[in-house]
Amino acid sequence: MTQAHQFEPQLPTMAALLDLEELDRDLYRGINEFPTADRPTLFGGQVAAQALKAAGLTVPEGRLPHSMHGYFLRTGWRARPIVFKVERDRDGKSFSARRVSALQNGEVIFDLTASFHVEESGGEYGQSLPVGLPGPGDCAPEPYSHNFPNADARPVPPLRRDANGNLISATVWIKTRERLADDLLTHACALTYLSDIATGFANVEVDRLPSGGPSLDHAVWFRTPLRADEWNLMQLSPLMAGGARGLYGGSIHSVDGTLGAMLTQEALMRPPVVPGA
Repeated sequence: MTQAHQFEPQLPTMAALLDLEELDRDLYRGINEFPTADRPTLFGGQVAAQALKAAGLTVPEGRLPHSMHGYFLRTGWRARPIVFKVERDRDGKSFSARRVSALQNGEVIFDLTASFHVEESGGEYGQSLPVGLPGPGDCAPEPYSHNFPNADARPVPPLRRDANGNLISATVWIKTRERLADDLLTHACALTYLSDIATGFANVEVDRLPSGGPSLDHAVWFRTPLRADEWNLMQLSPLMAGGARGLYGGSIHSVDGTLGAMLTQEALMRPPVVPGA
């Protein structure tokens, strides 16, 4: 009698996460990354990426996202599917606007507003890629990779130890772990997933100021389509901290220096409780 082999379930790929099931017109359902004992909650970048994909499925052909703004309203859970409800606000001659509500257990956990635009010619200017940085092959993997298992993230020195002893940085090489199809919407959504990985306060040392916390809101402006399955550099910088909130901004460049996206994120940054204080 042979012993039965036990197989671990295969992690849903980025392509599977973005392959939303259409339930009805403007109504979609998405699967999640598997829950683990130390991470039962959803990674915010996954929800934002799926919400943007739901919006993109409803716009006229040839229109790609140029901006998205999202608010994280409630904790999401990996053990429950997410339903995405799309509202078609407007379809103009060159722009389309959409609103998406991501729901679990009948409640909205994430709200997205997204705008899509046909490609047009015009003057060009963009922030330059920093020079002299070590490449992804010279950087160690991000220590929090279990939080976003479909991403390969490599923090760039100088590194700082956070409260948990992990070495972190506000400059990170990022890409998806598997090759993606060539359609531009999928890569924009995958880049949204990747944009939620690090924090702009990783290299800031201020007394009683944590390096990061739960995301409150997140915005991305897309300029030039990048392949999310190839190495891109995300560089973040702090803008302000106060009132238990912190705001940072950043940019994402390809290896050849092409500016692909700009972003801002606000996170909850409550100071740690000091025992006996």
